[in-house]
Amino acid sequence: DLSDQSQLIFRAMQVLEPREKEIISLRYGLGGHTPLTQREVARLHGISRSYVSRIEKKALQKLRAEFGTIL
Repeated sequence: DLSDQSQLIFRAMQVLEPREKEIISLRYGLGGHTPLTQREVARLHGISRSYVSRIEKKALQKLRAEFGTIL
């Protein structure tokens, strides 16, 4: 069910820092956004693409760990 999936994602996202949450949302099109490339996210935030990559990697690790505790 889509609402169950949305709630699961919302709960997991609570472990992220605000910047991590924003980058994951933009990269994967959460919250009605069109998914953006790392380069596009970097431009929006005024940071390098490699820094976006590092933030994204760290956030995904946190989400994987959180999904393990939820499921």
